[in-house]
Amino acid sequence: MSTLTKLLKNIRKPKIKRNRKKALQKCPQKFGICIRVYTTTPKKPNSGIRKIAKIRLSNSKSIIANIPGIGHNLQEHSCVLIRGGRVRDVPGVQYRVIRGVYDCKPVELRRSSRSKYSVKRL
Repeated sequence: MSTLTKLLKNIRKPKIKRNRKKALQKCPQKFGICIRVYTTTPKKPNSGIRKIAKIRLSNSKSIIANIPGIGHNLQEHSCVLIRGGRVRDVPGVQYRVIRGVYDCKPVELRRSSRSKYSVKRL
């Protein structure tokens, strides 16, 4: 518990909010072109192979983004739209590719969470 003299000596400062998605530059989405598309393995308790893409954004920053959903058609020089969203079990991945926009096709035969993968109702 803080006493009055302690509070008078060093005044409490508000907590600084840190922007964790610097490459987006406070935009909701950003356009980019794939430099490299590859797979990685996640951290310890998980084991599924994660599909990852290295992307050069329109602001000439290079980032690593996750490709969500089952299967994808991305390759080098594919145009993509990315959003924020950390992949917890892959270190360093803080962005996600938006499915169904530009060259990234939506997930086929998806029944649940269709809005996340840009799938129309069957």
